[in-house]
Amino acid sequence: MAGLIHLYCGDGKGKSTAAVGLSVRAAGAGKRVVFAQFFKDGSSSEISLLRSIPGIRVLVCEKHFGRFRNMSEEQRAEAKAAYGELFAEACRLGKAADLLVLDEAVSACNHGVIDEEALLAFLRGRPEELEVALTGRAPSETLLSEADYVTEMKKVRHPFDAGIPAREGIEY
Repeated sequence: MAGLIHLYCGDGKGKSTAAVGLSVRAAGAGKRVVFAQFFKDGSSSEISLLRSIPGIRVLVCEKHFGRFRNMSEEQRAEAKAAYGELFAEACRLGKAADLLVLDEAVSACNHGVIDEEALLAFLRGRPEELEVALTGRAPSETLLSEADYVTEMKKVRHPFDAGIPAREGIEY
């Protein structure tokens, strides 16, 4: 059966969580999963769990660059090179997997850290049975049209807006 493309987008909480859940489900069914994360440092609670599950390979950038808007031009260039390498490795490993998750790839495309045309070329030329999940805010119309599943997470209320900081095990 042909693999499909999942897109979890929107301004609400739960995009990465949905991709983690999909990864756990796939691994539970004996599938091989590659979970690559952009713009995150790999220290969130779900990453440590994913690393412990047989069949899941986690890829994160060795260096954490912080928020894109706070980066200098030099840091942005360095981040683009590092995330480009991460994207290439995820695509290479993903070709031998059943599920490839590219967490925050949409945001990486929006900031020019990974080339959207390269992402689209990979999606269009991927092995037929490879399932791919993308997450991030504000996907382009092209990414939306490529996806077979599109789930939008919409924020109605979030504790951060009331000054409550992110909590370990809940938000990260």
